[in-house]
Amino acid sequence: MPAPRKYPDELRERAVREVRSTGRPVAHVARELGIHKEALRSWVRQADAGERDDRLTSAERDELKELRKENAELRRANEILKAASVFFAQEIDRPRTRSSR
Repeated sequence: MPAPRKYPDELRERAVREVRSTGRPVAHVARELGIHKEALRSWVRQADAGERDDRLTSAERDELKELRKENAELRRANEILKAASVFFAQEIDRPRTRSSR
């Protein structure tokens, strides 16, 4: 269950609308409305991402993060497999010595 929101949705919408319509700095609007400036900045970015095509949505950012993590893991696995194949190729190419009995 997600944590309860500290600020109501109406306040979030009003604050974002205020930043956009007045062009005032986020910090000034946040101070005026009693909101933390970084919270308001985040809300404005989220609202912009929904309207702009050049920014990723939260879901896309999460997916990209997971894909990058998976990609790094696969690269590590490939390096291990390459090293193992070199090792075993050397074992095969090495001449066998006969043990004396």
